Amino acid sequence: QVLGFEVDTVNSVQFSNHTGYAHWKGQVLNSDELHELYEGLKLNKVNRYDYVLTGYTRDTSFLAMVVDIVQELKQQNSNLVYVCDPVMGDKWNGEGSMYVPKDLLPVYRDKVVPVADIITPNQFEAELLTGRKIYTEKDALEVMDVLHAMGPETVVITSSDLQAPLGNDYLIALGSHRKTKADGTRITQRIRVESPKVDAVFVGTGDLFAAMLLAWTHKHPNNLKVACEKTVSAMQHVLQRTIKSAKVQAGEGNKPNSAQLELRMVQSKKDIENPEIIVKATVL
Repeated sequence: QVLGFEVDTVNSVQFSNHTGYAHWKGQVLNSDELHELYEGLKLNKVNRYDYVLTGYTRDTSFLAMVVDIVQELKQQNSNLVYVCDPVMGDKWNGEGSMYVPKDLLPVYRDKVVPVADIITPNQFEAELLTGRKIYTEKDALEVMDVLHAMGPETVVITSSDLQAPLGNDYLIALGSHRKTKADGTRITQRIRVESPKVDAVFVGTGDLFAAMLLAWTHKHPNNLKVACEKTVSAMQHVLQRTIKSAKVQAGEGNKPNSAQLELRMVQSKKDIENPEIIVKATVL
């Protein structure tokens, strides 16, 4: 919304707080309730969208309903772009584990990814979706090709445990954009982004990344390099402001808690709208 989009939000969950806290209370939307909300939009003929963005989901029938809705919306508007963050799990200390039910994987792999235009998995999720391990940058590029073949024309591996050329204090993200020209020839643009690691566990960074990538790819449709530079730079501004503020709140020598590490989104409004480019991408 800050970047100028009119947004209709459907809350897949209504929780007291995010699940990075010790406790949370609230309701989870089921597929029937999602369908009912969509029917309301349809009855008013306001179901014409340019973009759909989805993230964290725990239920297979809910996810399948999302696919049905996206396919119907694409019939309404063939130019609709579906941005999917296939949230399934992550790696901690080199070991990957899923934090959603395992039966979501085949739904993402067989139904969701084929209708998605842009996907933003982390390394572990990209490995799950393709059944291939990533040990080197070459492996990662091959995995992104496999993901392109499944459907999406833009693939961004948002974080990885690959060795960064700039050193251990940097995190690598990789992007690939494949376009088929009118004459049938394919052009693939690939980039690597190295951003400074921040020593803390933040919740919601993936959601922020996917939303900003949607906005910046809209504004720079044929320049993944610039879109990723703006997205990752804005992320850095938000994280640096958050960690600085969290440390002050926690006090000297104390580790910040979940509440203190809440992303400073409102305070970062200017950085989100017009990020100063502090992270550059390398074209591969």
